[in-house]
Amino acid sequence: MDYVSALVPPIVMAAFFIALVVTIVKSQGGANKAKEDAAVDAALARAEATRQAKS
Repeated sequence: MDYVSALVPPIVMAAFFIALVVTIVKSQGGANKAKEDAAVDAALARAEATRQAKS
């Protein structure tokens, strides 16, 4: 029975990791994709403008 108690934690962690990956993949795209892309583009534009202003 020691082997069962030794295998349970890695199996549980693997199941949670798989669930996390599935959640991340499912949340990609969809209705909020354009809004998220616009927010990232705006942040990159601000960072680029700040970098150019310092030069």
